[in-house]
Amino acid sequence: MSSIIRKISLSVLLAGVVFATNSFAQEVPLLDGVTTRAENNPTVEEGKYKKDAPWVIGMSSFGVNANTWTVQVAHEAQAAADRDKRITKFVLLDAGFDQKKQVADIEDLIAQKVDAIIVQPVTSTSANASIEKAIAAGIPVVLHTGRIESDAYTTEIQGGAEHFGKVMGDFLVKELGGKGNIWVLRGLAGHPEDTNRYNGLKQSLEGTEIKITAEEHGDWQYDKAKKVCETLYLNDPNVAGIWSSGADMTRACVDVFKQFGTPIPPISGEGNNGFFGQWIADGFKSVSSEYSPAQGAAGVRAAVALLEGKALHKHYDYNPPGWDLEKVKKYYRDDLSANVWWPSELSEEQLKQFYAKQ
Repeated sequence: MSSIIRKISLSVLLAGVVFATNSFAQEVPLLDGVTTRAENNPTVEEGKYKKDAPWVIGMSSFGVNANTWTVQVAHEAQAAADRDKRITKFVLLDAGFDQKKQVADIEDLIAQKVDAIIVQPVTSTSANASIEKAIAAGIPVVLHTGRIESDAYTTEIQGGAEHFGKVMGDFLVKELGGKGNIWVLRGLAGHPEDTNRYNGLKQSLEGTEIKITAEEHGDWQYDKAKKVCETLYLNDPNVAGIWSSGADMTRACVDVFKQFGTPIPPISGEGNNGFFGQWIADGFKSVSSEYSPAQGAAGVRAAVALLEGKALHKHYDYNPPGWDLEKVKKYYRDDLSANVWWPSELSEEQLKQFYAKQ
């Protein structure tokens, strides 16, 4: 009997440990699907950046108008800041994919003495020195949508780019039975998100007989990707599948195949309303990797948590599973334009304001 009691007591104790760990994670809900990294994950000291409100929060975007997704990230971040009345000013600066401009933007935010800075890096090194200056000035820095070659930042929320690319790659490997020729449509050359998504694809292809016969950068843009796909098709239309790093590029390639009246091969996608509409209407084989633009809102929440004096982990990961067609049908909105991305935290009023069909 005593042995049983000891086992029960141990189980209760372990349950308490698990509960305590989970309760910490629930204390600062950053974004659905975000978890704390399991290993090598120090905690930002509680109270280190605590500061009485009101607050001014700055954000350095790598490129607000790079594509429709980055535009929505800005909307999501601004909306999150507007919902918190303790934030009296939200300063969003656009680097326009210019590394020197990002350096100047972050230094401008430091000079303005903002209370926290959110950074989406242009490249893995472009923001390093400026982030270090912000930290030296006592300003917490939240990083997301791109990793950097420095650990000077305060905390990061990173969509697992390798995971994102591997979800797509695993889909193609399964659909093609591990054999065949594929095209690869990459994002912006040099951007860490592009590099790491591609690394995820390479993990999927290890040990298979799938061959990449064409690889081009479409910059995550519809217009550029359409020209790329048209060229690839005219050069050699015999492709078994397409790995596309972003939904705007996927939409472009689907339109090219429809333009030539050819069956659409299995092609990877992402949580974009326009792509969802295509997938539902045309019924081709696909998967949707999740990469919510509400990461912009999560960055604001992390900054607020630090200013409230809460203890955050240094590393947070965002690795949700891929979406199938049934889940896509639950999110698709025929009354909204192709430019809205899912999942979103924008209100119904904001969705209609920004994305109602004209």
